[in-house]
Amino acid sequence: MRYLEEFRGAGEAQAVLGQIRGALRGRRVRIMEVCGGHTMALWRYGLPGLLQESVDLLSGPGCPVCVTPNAYLDRAVALARHPGTIVVTFGDLMRVPGSSSTLLAERARGGDIRPVYSPRDALDVARAHPERTAVFLGIGFETTAPTVAAALISAREAGLANFRMLSALKTMPQALRALAGAGEVRLDGLILPGHVTAVTGAAPFHFLAEEFRIPCVVSGFEPLDLLQSLWMLARQVSEGRAEVEIQYLRAARPQGNPRAREVLDRVFCSTAAQWRGMGAIPGSGLALREEWSGFAAEAIPVEVEAEREHPGCRCGDVIRGAVRPEECSLFAGPCRPESPAGACMVSEEGACAAHYRYRHHS
Repeated sequence: MRYLEEFRGAGEAQAVLGQIRGALRGRRVRIMEVCGGHTMALWRYGLPGLLQESVDLLSGPGCPVCVTPNAYLDRAVALARHPGTIVVTFGDLMRVPGSSSTLLAERARGGDIRPVYSPRDALDVARAHPERTAVFLGIGFETTAPTVAAALISAREAGLANFRMLSALKTMPQALRALAGAGEVRLDGLILPGHVTAVTGAAPFHFLAEEFRIPCVVSGFEPLDLLQSLWMLARQVSEGRAEVEIQYLRAARPQGNPRAREVLDRVFCSTAAQWRGMGAIPGSGLALREEWSGFAAEAIPVEVEAEREHPGCRCGDVIRGAVRPEECSLFAGPCRPESPAGACMVSEEGACAAHYRYRHHS
C-alpha cells in the first residue's frame, strides 16, 4: 500500500540507523517526541531498543486524552448525571479516571453517554433527540479542532439549539514554550507532530529553534519516517544547527492548511488552558468566540466535585518527560490497561500504555 510499505523496509531502516550513528559519532542525545501517535509508533516498531546506544527517547505532552485534567472529566461526569442531557464523546475518554468516577462507570449507572467517531456524529444525536441537550466533549489539538469547528457551524446552520460543546481543545506551541522555558528536562531535539503541523504550518514552532536553540523536525508516523527524522535531528546536532525542518512533506507543508485555520478562527479564540501535569498555560487553549457562546456547555448548571488526583499516579510527570512510565510505582502493578490509575495508561496514544504494551519489543 502506497505510503505504508515503502516506509517500513527493514533494509532501509538499518541503513538509516547507520546514518544516525555516523552523524552522532558516539554521542548520545536526548530527543522528545511530542505527539502521542509518534510515541505509539516508536514503541510498536521497537525503535527505542534499536536506538538505545545513540538516542534517549522521551515522550512529551502530545496525547490529548492524557493532558486533559481531572477538572474537565469531573464536569463531564456531572453533565452525564444531569437530567435531560446526553453526553457524546470520543471512545477513549470513556475510561479515563476523574476524581472519583469515569464516564464508563456513569454509563453503567444509567447515564446516557454515547461514544462516537466524529463531531458530526454528535450532531446526529442532537437531531434525533430534540427534547434533550446533546453535549459533545471536545478534546484534541489543532488536528481535531477544525472538525469540531465545522460541526458547530453545521449545528448553527441546521438550527440545532440543543447542541452544546464542552471544550478542552488545546494548541501545541505554547505548551512547548512552557516545557522548554521550564528547563526541567534537557533536550537535544524535538520530533514535532506531523498532523498538527499539517494544519498550523511550521512557523508557529520556529521559536523553539530561534529562542531555545532546540533542533526540531516535523515527522511522519511510519518507522522510516521516524528514523529519517532522527537522522535529520542528528545532523542538526552534529553541525551545531537549530532549525525547524519538515520530514513529513507528503502531508505537512510550511504554510499548513489555510482553510482549516480559517474555519478554526471563525469559531474559536485562544485562551489559557489547564494541562495535566503542567498547570495553566496562557494562550494554549481554544474557547468559543462570544458569538458562539450559546453552544457552550459550561452554561449548563451542574455541581462539580472538587478535583483530586489519584495517589501515586505520575501521569503528569510522564507528560512533561520528567520521568519514564516505568519510574512510576503504580506502573504494571496496580495501574494496567484493564485497571488504569491515570490517563496515560488509558489512551492508545498514552506513553504508559505504549510502554506497557510494547516494552518487550525494545
